[in-house]
Amino acid sequence: MSLDELRERARDWPSRRFSQAISEGDGISVIPVLRGDVAALAAAAEAAGAEAVAVETVDDVRRVRAHTDLPILLRARSADHGTLVAARAEGTDALSLAYEERLAEDELAELQQAAEDLGLDWALEVRDEGQLEEALDGLDPEIVVLSEASSRRDEDDLDRALDLLPSVPVGKLVVSESAVSTRDHVLDLERAGVDAVIVAVPESAAGLADALRDLLDGQA
Repeated sequence: MSLDELRERARDWPSRRFSQAISEGDGISVIPVLRGDVAALAAAAEAAGAEAVAVETVDDVRRVRAHTDLPILLRARSADHGTLVAARAEGTDALSLAYEERLAEDELAELQQAAEDLGLDWALEVRDEGQLEEALDGLDPEIVVLSEASSRRDEDDLDRALDLLPSVPVGKLVVSESAVSTRDHVLDLERAGVDAVIVAVPESAAGLADALRDLLDGQA
């Protein structure tokens, strides 16, 4: 399929579904990262009460979109304009990209504009205070992902997210990628003002459902 054909398909999807889901839902949103049989896991995640799901490839977006209407966050390791168009054409609602010093701000700014033009929500993943400050000053993303990929392994993931949170300006949507394992962890993030948390889950439908119900405390 040509890039022009992909652009035409991309126009068929409604805009900003991901940001709406995590900002307008009842309490903090729990977003499972789907790996393995993502199609089966997507259906299980929706049934268990997830308000969005995360995947790591455009192919996974295609498989997931056939089995759920939930917003899909694509966590791309790298991206260019063609990737954004293909992702949107397959039904991606939001794209997150790690803030890396090797990527020039003008490159990231072009990708950010292209994402917005396509109707994609755009998020930047940061792992420390320095990256957060640079990302906010240079790019001002609407959605900030506080990532667990920290160079400070002596710091607890949850503590790091809570430490970084006060530096995020009011009005931004905040997503935490933390090693949460209990409902209390989720509630700590919610009370601090986090809008959503990305969580690792088992690669079986039953295991995913159990894990989400524990974190959501029977909200499903």
